[in-house]
Amino acid sequence: MKTFGEIISEARAAIGMSQKTLAGKVKKEEGEPISPQYLNDVEHDRRNPPSEYIIGQLATILNLDKDVLCMAAGTIPEDMKKIAVTKPEVAKQAIKAFRRKVEG
Repeated sequence: MKTFGEIISEARAAIGMSQKTLAGKVKKEEGEPISPQYLNDVEHDRRNPPSEYIIGQLATILNLDKDVLCMAAGTIPEDMKKIAVTKPEVAKQAIKAFRRKVEG
């Protein structure tokens, strides 16, 4: 199974984009771009995966699915957290269906 960093690194390389270019396109919530060194650390799994805000941008730029990236990062998207809290039975059924699909 690939790590979050490996997924990002491979997707970036597949489109021929440098770390510097990708880092310049991904903005923190304050509007500043992330640093190439931070991206390098993420790609080499020396840092924890970034926030959902940054994961969403990486997904868009690299043409990856945000939910899959969140799962690889070990997080649950905020909209899914809300469903789990407000509709726990729906969340339980969804997880069971997901496991059946993956295992089947």
